Amino acid sequence: MTAEAAGPRREIVIGLGSNVGDRLANLQLGVDALCGDGLDCRAVSAVFHTVPVGGPEQDDFLNAVLVADTSLPAAAVLARCHQAEAAAHRVRTVRWGPRTLDVDLIAYGDAVSGDPQLTLPHPRAHERAFVLAPWLDAAPDAVLAGHGRVGDLLAAVGSDGVDRVPDLRLALPAATMPVRAQCR
Repeated sequence: MTAEAAGPRREIVIGLGSNVGDRLANLQLGVDALCGDGLDCRAVSAVFHTVPVGGPEQDDFLNAVLVADTSLPAAAVLARCHQAEAAAHRVRTVRWGPRTLDVDLIAYGDAVSGDPQLTLPHPRAHERAFVLAPWLDAAPDAVLAGHGRVGDLLAAVGSDGVDRVPDLRLALPAATMPVRAQCR
């Protein structure tokens, strides 16, 4: 089955985070692993330095958001997220613990689902500045289904502990980048 035959095209938002090893290289590996083959990446946010939220004591993260279009089903996109984590040798031992690469499907168009295997939108995205700040950077007019404008959500939760790192950048793979894509 081709990606085009899978279903209608939707804009998706994927969050990436790393706090183990070469964090920037891990984020770039995630972008490279996700883009292409049915995921038409349009924008990647700036890189943000963030303090951990929840979980055990651990090192700070680098976070970013990827915006793409796809006709792949949500479950296939989630599988791609897990494949990207595996490519970075992520090991799941402690819930919300340190990780080489964390890849979350934040939004799949305007889909809303309470499925425990794939809750959409991501159940805590609306209250996490480390998701909202990069998302706002990549898509200033973004709206999170069921919650509202991303800019308003970020204003409500605040951005303490989330700082843009101006000298760190991620790049979309040239072969997957549409002409209109913006890299920041």
